[in-house]
Amino acid sequence: MTEDFTELSDRLASPDTGLEAALWVPLMRLLSRGDPVDIADLAAATGRTVPEVHAALAAVPDTEHDGEGRIIGQALTLRPTQHRFEMNGKQLYTWCALDTLIFPALLGATARVESACHATGAPILLNSGAGSVTGVQPATAVVSLINPEDMSSIRSAFCNQVHFFASAETAQPWLDANPDGSVVPIAEALRLGTAMAGSLLHETPPAQRTLQGKGMHGCAC
Repeated sequence: MTEDFTELSDRLASPDTGLEAALWVPLMRLLSRGDPVDIADLAAATGRTVPEVHAALAAVPDTEHDGEGRIIGQALTLRPTQHRFEMNGKQLYTWCALDTLIFPALLGATARVESACHATGAPILLNSGAGSVTGVQPATAVVSLINPEDMSSIRSAFCNQVHFFASAETAQPWLDANPDGSVVPIAEALRLGTAMAGSLLHETPPAQRTLQGKGMHGCAC
């Protein structure tokens, strides 16, 4: 990755976003099961009290909840978006194009991704795995990226500008409107996503990593 992308990866995995790896990674594991996450379950998974979890979540104002106060989305979401993300037989969604390349490395699984070109609406399909992407259609597809100064509201500041485009040419109007942005091939975006996932896993306590690995096979995490 270039120096700029390394900086972006570091920022996305840093406290700039309000996301704590020790809380966020277990939350992604739980959301990936396809059901709303009760605060008490997240507290148990992270070894924290319910009030501590509430306080940590308050730092991420974009977190989605259902009518019962359970978490249904925080980058990985149960609420439909343009980015369909099917993993382990569960139909999930993500907030942005880059998320579809982060979560397979973070969760240790392969996902079938269905999205659309932000400019034309043309379908974009791919299989996203831990460190690999296959079956990209169209092969010319790219991802838009920005590096905003303020990431305290990560969905509005970052995710809402990170799209799939069918080609660099179809992304040109977006680039014209976002001169500080860039578009990169999916393989380059994958390297960025994999680096971010690696940073987050590195920051997760070893005991949690072990428990999460068990959780992916149906055990309590």
